[in-house]
Amino acid sequence: MSMAEQPANRIKTQRVRLGWSQAELAQRAGISRAAVSAIEIQRLVPSVAAALALAAALGCSVEDLFGSQKEPNWAWAPPADACRYWHATVGQRTLAYPVEPTAAWVVRHDGVYREDRFQPGTEDSPEATLVLASCDPAAGLLADQIARSARVRLLVLPRSSREALSLLRQGLVHLAGIHLGRTGEADGNVREVKKSLGAGYRLLRAAKWEAGLALHPALGVHTVHSALERDLRWVGREVGSGARQCLDELRADHRPPRRLARDHRGVAEAIRCGWADVGVCLRLTSEEAGLDFLSVRQEPYDLCYAAAMEDDPRIKAMVSVVRSVSYRRLMGELSGYATSEAGDIQTTS
Repeated sequence: MSMAEQPANRIKTQRVRLGWSQAELAQRAGISRAAVSAIEIQRLVPSVAAALALAAALGCSVEDLFGSQKEPNWAWAPPADACRYWHATVGQRTLAYPVEPTAAWVVRHDGVYREDRFQPGTEDSPEATLVLASCDPAAGLLADQIARSARVRLLVLPRSSREALSLLRQGLVHLAGIHLGRTGEADGNVREVKKSLGAGYRLLRAAKWEAGLALHPALGVHTVHSALERDLRWVGREVGSGARQCLDELRADHRPPRRLARDHRGVAEAIRCGWADVGVCLRLTSEEAGLDFLSVRQEPYDLCYAAAMEDDPRIKAMVSVVRSVSYRRLMGELSGYATSEAGDIQTTS
């Protein structure tokens, strides 16, 4: 079974992506609303003139609406011969992503891959899907906001900052969430993006958050200095993560921890379960786990995307959401998050 959609579904998909009603599309294309409705439900085969008018109104080609579509390429190899997948259009490619845990937990899949074939199961549009690689434990709130306001589905793939930048460089995601500034640096994220990706990228400030030490309450440790002086069991993060960078700054003269966690919640969980005594994570995840927290620094957290993508409706929707009152209020109410700078944009040059 191929990924090809019926023409009606692709017309509706494009219309919904732009937030238009059938009447608005009809007006822009110069045809009747009844004709748009009939074409969408496949009761009417459009004339050549109508097909050209619809494509022009929707800002795509007739082939995009009515031509056969190729199966997507895997963004990376699936973990098994049969698996669920999501799809998203990134640049000129439609990519398939093996389903994995996300910041929003379980997200409905778009189909199943088995017997070397993609078997679609939903009408969710790859053109209306935005892919973010990020370690933000609160990214599910962002996904909810953009779905409500712009009908854009946000897939949040858990990745460290440098992993996220690598995926962005390869054109496999739309956005990379990063927090790589060192203590006292105001533009550390910009510096790292310029070093990794070069010029032509935008950094959208999503928030600032508190990073520090999460500790088991039974330890009775009340200062960062005391935590560094005591013989404690540390849990770390992988090289390339902002938390690992912070840990290496704090413990420059020590060997890296042998125990590694996948993300901020993994650090907190390791301590809560007694597998470790202390580790670097966000205040939010530390307090969620009922741990003590010692603040080390406030970090800018930015969403990086290619400047060439700034006119993409999905990116425009993201910028609009991050600047919205509702997003700033929701995120600002999270422990350790500050949104006074949310929506600010910097550019690498």
